[in-house]
Amino acid sequence: MVTQIKNVLSRSQGTLLQDAIGAASLMVMLMVALHLPGVL
Repeated sequence: MVTQIKNVLSRSQGTLLQDAIGAASLMVMLMVALHLPGVL
């Protein structure tokens, strides 16, 4: 199982950063959307 995870990470090295940036931006949008009603 560990070797499979290592293989997947080594094959998808280029898109891994893009996926992490996408996930972080979704979290930021979620936090902004949840705090928006309190601000308005």
